[in-house]
Amino acid sequence: MQKQVDAEVGRTPLSRDRILRAAVTLADKDGLESLSMRKLAQQFGVVPMALYKHVANKDDLVDGMVDVVFGEIDHPPSGTDWKTAMRQRALSARQVLSRHRWAIGLTESRMKPGPTNLRHHDSVIRCLTEGGFSIEMAIHAYSALDSYIYGFALQEQQLPFENPGEVDEVAQTMLSQFPSDDYPYLAQTIAEVINKSEWQYADEFEFGLDLILDGLERVLVR
Repeated sequence: MQKQVDAEVGRTPLSRDRILRAAVTLADKDGLESLSMRKLAQQFGVVPMALYKHVANKDDLVDGMVDVVFGEIDHPPSGTDWKTAMRQRALSARQVLSRHRWAIGLTESRMKPGPTNLRHHDSVIRCLTEGGFSIEMAIHAYSALDSYIYGFALQEQQLPFENPGEVDEVAQTMLSQFPSDDYPYLAQTIAEVINKSEWQYADEFEFGLDLILDGLERVLVR
């Protein structure tokens, strides 16, 4: 059986990195709940036992997958002010979570975080403390920012449309189900904002992000 496995793997042997990235791809496509060691092994044409040389179990697999996700999020860049750096990091995090929706809610839940995960957290705290925050205030800032980032990503995931082009259709469907006179402000919102072709829900992210960053800046100045 082992000879068969080696032959099927061919010139590119299995590695932890290959397994983790294949698992991320499967989770992106079908969701984390559908991921199994059997399905993952089928991607490589091997038996599931071949994977356990590189990942200990499903929890270890998910820990590694989360580490892959953190590897895609930009660290706060050095050589710039903390506010600009944290803004860039937040925009990157939201983009990554939009690609890996299964990861929302898992990024802070790992009991055995990987090295990429740890480096990311360390770099965020470094950016904030070098920008003038105490460790305690850096934790407050980090918590406020990530609560907003993950909360927005989760809300965006639950929207009843997949792309901006569907917003008008969904809004009209909603509007047709209730008398506009009973909900005048909601009707006005749909008519004057949501139905505008240039409006996109994703744009709301930066507005809220800047409010938080401005508030943190005022706290730091005080």
